[in-house]
Amino acid sequence: MKENKNTVLPCYDNRELSWLKFNERVLEEAEDERVPLCERLTFVNIFSTNLDEFFRVRVGSIYDQMLISDKKRENKTYMTSSEQLESIYKNTKELLKKKDRVYDKLIDKLKPYNIQVVGFDKLRKEETQYMEYYFRTNVMPLLSPQIIGKKHPFPFLNNQEIYAVALVSNKNREKICIVPCGGSMFSRLIQVFPNKNKYMLIEEVILHFMPQIFENYNVESKSLIRITRNADIDIDIDEIFADEDISYRESMEELIRMRKKLCPIRMEYSRVLDEKVIKSLCKELGLNKKQTFYSKAPLELSFVFKIQDILRNNRELFFKRRVPQISKNIDENKSMMEQIENKDILLSYPFESMTSFINLLKEAAHNENVVSIKMTLYRVAKNSQVVEALIDAAEHGKEVVVMVELRARFDEQNNIEWSRRMEDAGCRIIYGIDHTKVHSKICLITYTKDNKVKHISQIGTGNYNEKTSKLYTDLSLMTANEEIAKEVGKVFNKICMEEVMEKTKHLLVSPKCMQNKIADLIDGEIKKVEEGKEGYIGMKFNSLTDKVLIEKLIEASQKGVKIDLVIRGICCLIAGVKGYTENITVKSIVGRYLEHSRIYIFGTEDDRKIYISSADLMTRNTVRRVEVAAPIYDENIKKRVSKMFGIMLQDNIKGRYMKSDGKYYRPEITEGEILTDSQEYFFEEAYGKIE
Repeated sequence: MKENKNTVLPCYDNRELSWLKFNERVLEEAEDERVPLCERLTFVNIFSTNLDEFFRVRVGSIYDQMLISDKKRENKTYMTSSEQLESIYKNTKELLKKKDRVYDKLIDKLKPYNIQVVGFDKLRKEETQYMEYYFRTNVMPLLSPQIIGKKHPFPFLNNQEIYAVALVSNKNREKICIVPCGGSMFSRLIQVFPNKNKYMLIEEVILHFMPQIFENYNVESKSLIRITRNADIDIDIDEIFADEDISYRESMEELIRMRKKLCPIRMEYSRVLDEKVIKSLCKELGLNKKQTFYSKAPLELSFVFKIQDILRNNRELFFKRRVPQISKNIDENKSMMEQIENKDILLSYPFESMTSFINLLKEAAHNENVVSIKMTLYRVAKNSQVVEALIDAAEHGKEVVVMVELRARFDEQNNIEWSRRMEDAGCRIIYGIDHTKVHSKICLITYTKDNKVKHISQIGTGNYNEKTSKLYTDLSLMTANEEIAKEVGKVFNKICMEEVMEKTKHLLVSPKCMQNKIADLIDGEIKKVEEGKEGYIGMKFNSLTDKVLIEKLIEASQKGVKIDLVIRGICCLIAGVKGYTENITVKSIVGRYLEHSRIYIFGTEDDRKIYISSADLMTRNTVRRVEVAAPIYDENIKKRVSKMFGIMLQDNIKGRYMKSDGKYYRPEITEGEILTDSQEYFFEEAYGKIE
């Protein structure tokens, strides 16, 4: 399926606008009255933190592109950078209005539980007097106010911190003043005495008493502001630091310091500010007015977790407690290595526990027959049992080779610290390939048995992170298949030599053996249809942006292949468009757990190939990173994954379907229809309540 250059097909959506649709679905969870109240507060906070990262990374990148040249167009809707930014700003402002409405409703619903987050307009006289006393004794002595002038240049504003600003006047002269409201010196949520059920945010207290801070001035206008700084610094470190006599790890630490100082990309404010103040702030920050966003709700919402702590005993306000279970396919009293030798084992997080994989690593660390453990690490927990197991293995004389990806955005510092600890323990640390991130999730254990060299391979869809394994849905395959182990070993060897896989037989390995192989698999389904057989493709991943594969999917749809896509986030393909994608369905599942597993299915149940993968179908994953997809050969596991995918397609509680207008809709429930929440279904299954 080819189109003329710059022809915008009706089945394409812009990547950034598609992401905003995803974040709107997150906000819808905060609106959903079936979700417990405190969990709805979590979703409105997730919406805000998602938006923060979106502006730091994606908007920052597009803004930089616009500054370089605004002639280049993205390759699906052919929008220029400035056109994309215009649409992003417009849609974001509409979403913020919706967020404000949702927040107000949620805060109002806390009143029956004796929780009120209030402003000074809701305080009685004695309460206001107490807050003034609290401000004078506990807050004002710790403040560092500044009036902007020739002798007091505009201060550096930290990323995502809250500041009180005011326009003040004295003897007909107007000036702008700024007061930092953040830092560890203040509690964010303050209890209003004597009514223990009333709370106030520290920034509201500081803002209210600005006239006392600047007592020799008249406060003409005041507001709270928050700056978001660009984080798009995904650059070639080897070029930046080529002339420096420092290590790669030290280069990454320098990069982290650089990121903190990047230019502002957005300013939020929470009051109607004087136009002179907005204009002045924009000038100082290098912003234009389109990059300023009004929000009635607090500018940062992490304080909702404090509210949740206060209400923790009200169990009806929270999700039902769920604990990852040991897989029914695993016997805790037997050797993990021996069990994997007997049959392939698939773990499904968070429904099944990651403990079984950690136990495999611990067993390998102490097994005298184990020669080596090789592993790729992208994001790990702060207190990582996985890394501790690798350190333990090195201290027991095993060869431990760990590929640590220091370029995992916003996790760089954590990875740097762990790499030092592992290196000190005797692990061999490598940092990957120039220009190519290593995002694969693979582990290879080599051991001897019966005078033979044997292997256990693990290939996963998600990170080796115990915390996220309880929050994200992911799959982890453990197998003793020597053919798979051989290719996993080659992947490690290539990384160690700063090379990539040129060909594979079993695995799909980007950047050179994934996009083309997926295209071939799609062609295989097209060929079936052309031969009068049934063709089928079922895929699940987080995002779809790879135009080469999108074109292949459109071609397959046009030829009559039935295609079901479960895509949590970005989807640049619009389903159900006549003449293009009428044989494609797109479903997004947004629920309690973050959908993160990647599944590729080709063929009907009688003739089916199934893979699990670390890769989304994004160009960055399929041709710019090292990603690994593993085939499922065990028939029982194939049936299980097929069933899982089918349950997701049936999800009519947390699933939304895309229609041909590119918008997502909740399915209409007919009378007598079985209600299915796929995530709850899988937990019920893990608890043994569903066979």
